[in-house]
Amino acid sequence: MPTVGFIGLGLMGKPMALNLRKHNFAVVAHSRSRGPVDALLAAGATAAISPADVARQARVIITILPDGPDVASVLEGPDGVFSAMQPGAIIVDSSTIAPATARRLAAAAAERGGALLDAPVSGGEIGAIDGTLTFMVGGDASALAEVTPILSAMGKPEKIVHVGASGAGQICKACNQIVLGGTMAVVAEAIALARKNGVDPMKVRAALLGGFAQSRVLEVHGERMIAGNYKPGFKAKLFNKDLGIARAALAEAGVPALASSVVTELVHAQMAAGRGEEDYSALGDVVFALAHLSRES
Repeated sequence: MPTVGFIGLGLMGKPMALNLRKHNFAVVAHSRSRGPVDALLAAGATAAISPADVARQARVIITILPDGPDVASVLEGPDGVFSAMQPGAIIVDSSTIAPATARRLAAAAAERGGALLDAPVSGGEIGAIDGTLTFMVGGDASALAEVTPILSAMGKPEKIVHVGASGAGQICKACNQIVLGGTMAVVAEAIALARKNGVDPMKVRAALLGGFAQSRVLEVHGERMIAGNYKPGFKAKLFNKDLGIARAALAEAGVPALASSVVTELVHAQMAAGRGEEDYSALGDVVFALAHLSRES
């Protein structure tokens, strides 16, 4: 089984890397914070001192980092992956970044005799822990075929979808975030309407889950909003970044962004309230406040 390099052990990356170890892949890990690296070491992984050190030890490298500049720094920076990349190396970038950045980095990897797949994920921390993530993949199909057994340790094979050429995975992720944001906003409005009329929102949610309004957002985030449980599975500050990428893509393609603009303002209000470290579903509290609903009412 191939050695897999893993760079970025945050909320998503750490459980993803641990799942690789559970499936007996040798893992070489690197992260800015030492704590997650120690957790991987305890699971039998080895530690690398830099991204270049990862590249020297592994031909397949997975990255999951906060934003495009972070990915570019890890790949192109001093002591970065590109400085020590093996011939035929495959980089799987599961970060959410601008499609143009993904295409540029893929071209740079190809110039060095390797391949870069943009493969952002959906499923949140729960999916990362359970190994049920969806991978939306852009790039070379043969490279994807080679790493599919590795990705299958972190997501179900039927959820590893080759969307198209380089950058297509990031376009797909932007579409995902647009749908997520819009759905969360209307779920929050529905909960607010129930509460304002003295109707139990949990019973409303249960009824809606039995019909065409059913969705994973209603199931998971609807319950979070009702309970006020905003322990982060995906931080609002990262969702704010993702919406910025999505809105830029919409503007570039000439697609109206009426609904996404409203959702963006709700997320901006959440950020302005100092709640960027909370789960992104806390935008429900922004809707509740606009409806003059307190947590107690």
